[in-house]
Amino acid sequence: MCGIFACHRHPDVQKFKPTALRMGKAVRHRGPDWSGNVIANNTILVHERLSIVGIGDTGAQPIVNDEGTVSLAVNGEIYNHRVLRKHLQKPYNFKTHSDCEVIIPLYLEHDIDAPKHLDGMFSWVLHDKVQDRIVAARDPIGITTFYMGRSSETPGAVYFASELKCLHPVCDDIMSFPPGHVYDSNTDKITRYYVPKWLMQPETTPDTPLNYKLLRETLETSVRKRLMAEVPYGVLLSGGLDSSLVASIAQRETLRLNEEARKQIANGNGVSQQNGLVGIDDDNQLSTVQLFPVLNSFSIGLKDAPDTAAAEEAAQFLGTRHHSFTFTIEDGLNALSDVIFHLETFDVTTIRASTPMFLLSRKIKAMGVKMVLSGEGSDEIFGGYLYFHAAPDRDALHQETVRRVKNLHLADCLRANKSTAAWGVEARVPFLDKKFLDIAMNIDPKEKMITKERIEKYILRKAFDTSEEPDTKPYLPDKILWRQKEQFSDGVGYGWIDALRDNAELHVSDEDMKKPKPQWGDDVPDTKEAYWYRCMFDEHFPSSCASTVMRWTPTWSKQTDPSGRAISYHQKKYEHAE
Repeated sequence: MCGIFACHRHPDVQKFKPTALRMGKAVRHRGPDWSGNVIANNTILVHERLSIVGIGDTGAQPIVNDEGTVSLAVNGEIYNHRVLRKHLQKPYNFKTHSDCEVIIPLYLEHDIDAPKHLDGMFSWVLHDKVQDRIVAARDPIGITTFYMGRSSETPGAVYFASELKCLHPVCDDIMSFPPGHVYDSNTDKITRYYVPKWLMQPETTPDTPLNYKLLRETLETSVRKRLMAEVPYGVLLSGGLDSSLVASIAQRETLRLNEEARKQIANGNGVSQQNGLVGIDDDNQLSTVQLFPVLNSFSIGLKDAPDTAAAEEAAQFLGTRHHSFTFTIEDGLNALSDVIFHLETFDVTTIRASTPMFLLSRKIKAMGVKMVLSGEGSDEIFGGYLYFHAAPDRDALHQETVRRVKNLHLADCLRANKSTAAWGVEARVPFLDKKFLDIAMNIDPKEKMITKERIEKYILRKAFDTSEEPDTKPYLPDKILWRQKEQFSDGVGYGWIDALRDNAELHVSDEDMKKPKPQWGDDVPDTKEAYWYRCMFDEHFPSSCASTVMRWTPTWSKQTDPSGRAISYHQKKYEHAE
């Protein structure tokens, strides 16, 4: 991940430059490798870089074209950049090996439609000096965080940043930039460019027949694309279905790439045996550049946490180099204020789950790993949360999955992005690949319904069940493949949530609950834990930032506590019925 700050049409951009650099510095944790800035006309772009692809000096940002007419600041990864370079209509002199530079010639050829051609996760701000125009865009689902702001003190200016902490000191009107949209300063409008039917017409229930083979192969391709890196990488492995599948596919691909590398080394073609670098070739396939000897996997939990044992079992089966960390309740409680500062939210579910992830990311960064794969998105796509047991019919289930995917940028994507970026680690999420989404979200939702015979996410589990394929090595042991859903905040140890509730009782009185702060308006916390988090949020951010926060609540349930344990369908053991 990287960090962006930009301001377009500031009345005195040179005078504003020191402030802009200070705002960029506020997200240096996202990009600790290098800093850069560009001023053109009355616009300034500031970039804090985390180098994953194009790690040499040539990848520094903002990137400026040869003519000096277009400048670009990007946060994210463009997985199809080699293919895009190959099929440009006009010659373009690339100055870097970065995957992001291709956005400039795409803009020159396709104008505001440039984001439609990108396959990846991204937030970017591009300035056209000739037109004095800003074009800004965010990836289809909002995997990367991105905000837009305005100030009553500079009414003609518009601001952009990767995190709220860059904007609230200079803006009094801030919004979360909507995923799948592009902003054009020529019209001062934000328009949607990502328009799949399943997202735009959720009331139209899809009826595409289920194809297990296609589902499996598309996810495998998605993971393969996300191994594009020039730094050591790893996988977050909780021991649940989603992270374990991602780890399994990544391990298979790493072993395959290593075998190819060994053959190249044996043939004397000069491939290095040092830490591995994996690239994308001109046909959008992974190509081995160096040998990466082992895939690292990481988990965290309280002592004897449910996820820890499952993660270790999965890692042993897969053969990853596993790193199992523990944290104490005191560690978590001590980190809460920092977690809320980095997350920029007061949502209970997000804070509960992010704290262990925040602590784990610090350990990962200390080990020299800068990129990890993670399993976010699967529960939203397949109706994997336990409250989906109560879905009344296929139409309702489909509409709820669409709603959840649409709001991922305010929930799990925000958690994964900011928990890792706090320590300069990038999280990639294969389940939110555009092609995989189109396949999975267009499956007839009757296949996703949970029944007595079908555990949640049955079709995903079945797609990777090789019990009837004697010549195929199992992806996971059955105990993991058919393990019941645990929310991350539960799986790290049930004592974690209990401790949060108990400590909230110590910090928030009954009298406090009767006297919510006037600036909260109608968004009043309904539990002491929620009240406690909102107070900590207010210590870091002004009330103008609260509108960017969404509080997670389950549908079809009167239960207000979002913990999976609070759902009546939760069991410690769930016997899979064939």
